[in-house]
Amino acid sequence: MARHERPRAPRPNVTRTRIASAAARLMAEDGVTDIGQAKKKAARQLGLPDTSALPDDGEVEAELRLYQALYQSDSQPAKLRDLREEALRIMEMLADFHPYLTGPVLAGTAGAFSAIDLMLFADSAKEVEIFLLDHGLAFEHSEPRHDKAEAALRLFTPQAEVNLTIFPPRMERHTFHHRDGRPRARLRSEALKQLLADSQ
Repeated sequence: MARHERPRAPRPNVTRTRIASAAARLMAEDGVTDIGQAKKKAARQLGLPDTSALPDDGEVEAELRLYQALYQSDSQPAKLRDLREEALRIMEMLADFHPYLTGPVLAGTAGAFSAIDLMLFADSAKEVEIFLLDHGLAFEHSEPRHDKAEAALRLFTPQAEVNLTIFPPRMERHTFHHRDGRPRARLRSEALKQLLADSQ
């Protein structure tokens, strides 16, 4: 390098990887459950602006899997199984509302701070609320993250927090996507039961 040449800034892909890695650690260790928040917080911790070459959600998920494999292999798989078993129990109870499992519990990246994410399809959100009340289940309303959702509820069980996003029945055949454009995977209870059996 010439005497007066300035040091080069980190390449964008290197910066993205650093942010993704730091975001993954925040999610695994500090309880940050929203990927978007984790990316912005990681960028700030690294002294970078929020808009500086932020990785996409898939890159953070890949780093999270790596982190869990390296540092949480003795605890994360058991926690994931517990969450999947609880998800199956809730889905079977809510069978009339055509539940689908989605999010980190399905993806396999769920850990100690993760909630269970379920999509429900009902004629009205009130039906779901009445069902939960009739079964003595505590819940609260939350802000829907999808503009086509009828409502979002946060359900609390002794084993986990469960996010219920309720859609009209016509949306059941709709293809949902992540914020970065990837199709959002989802699973019915029968397939989840098979997944649990295959992973024993």
